Amino acid sequence: MKRVANERPRVRNERVSNTKQRRQQHLLDVKVRSHKASQHRNQRVLVIASKALLVIALCAGLYYGIQYGSKQLFFENPDYRLTNISVQTDGTLHRDTVLKAADLREGVNIFSVKLGNVQEQLQTLPQVDQVQIVRTMPSSIEIKITERKPVAWITSGKELGNPFGSDGAFLVDARGVLMREKKLLPEYLGLPVIVGCSTESLEQGKVVETFEAKAALELLRLSTGSFMQTRFQVREIDVSKGYCLIVTDKNHTRVTFGFDDLEQQLRRLEQFLVYTDDSNRELETVNLLVHRNVPVTFAKTAAEIINETVDAGGAEQRILKALPAAAGAKPEAQPAIAKSKTTAATSEVRKATPVQKGKKSKRDGE
Repeated sequence: MKRVANERPRVRNERVSNTKQRRQQHLLDVKVRSHKASQHRNQRVLVIASKALLVIALCAGLYYGIQYGSKQLFFENPDYRLTNISVQTDGTLHRDTVLKAADLREGVNIFSVKLGNVQEQLQTLPQVDQVQIVRTMPSSIEIKITERKPVAWITSGKELGNPFGSDGAFLVDARGVLMREKKLLPEYLGLPVIVGCSTESLEQGKVVETFEAKAALELLRLSTGSFMQTRFQVREIDVSKGYCLIVTDKNHTRVTFGFDDLEQQLRRLEQFLVYTDDSNRELETVNLLVHRNVPVTFAKTAAEIINETVDAGGAEQRILKALPAAAGAKPEAQPAIAKSKTTAATSEVRKATPVQKGKKSKRDGE
């Protein structure tokens, strides 16, 4: 075969386009791909935003729908209006005081009352120990209060004549919480008195913090045993010494306690009380600070007091009888000691100085 003139020979790996054309084609391909990618991205963002807006709209509609429905069904429903508030207490708190402290009144919606807030507000009252609140549908709330039980009076003075009318005296419970009752119950009149708390700042609702006051409360708690409660009834605890407790019971027995190991000291005191009961004697003072050779004094019996009185009277009579009296002297001239005695003694003195009848003194004749 003959080749055509001017025909170029074919090369097996000959490129169809040159470098410039290839660059333009690559740029076009890149632009097309980037434009498509941005379109897909925008579509994806639009879909996500639409879904988010739809979810937010549904949640908002559900929220406002629940709010509207709850108002119509519960909070603005006259069937759930509070009409009955029952207050039960085992102490002296009045119903008006409880409702005022709880900021609770009839006529409000029962669901608007937050029971937790009511309980916290009632716990701020010094007299309140425990509170139980029950909401009974559709219109009742029941409040049960357990008040603190006072175990003693406490004052900063060393002596307290009338704690019931003193502004510086407070009632204190077993936990040391100070309180002041507006109405005094009869059982408060026989409570023991803790005196001498001069280092304690006494305020209503505060808890005692001094070691002496806590020791006095612990002694009262330990002395409530079956035997000690009937035989040793505390009437006053003086903590003013700072190193001991001076306790006076109903029989005016004065017992000195240390702060350490009160239970052991009470057991030792019980042994002394048993001994005095067996020997028909009465304790006057006991010092339990001493572990051995405890100082003890006993009160005088009625027979001893009577004997001492009789002996003293006889001695006075003997003294009066031994006084000399001048003859013819008037009763006013007797010694001054005779005037200060009883009428019977004076009459004996006069009998001991007789005046003879029919004789007159020179002064009478004159």
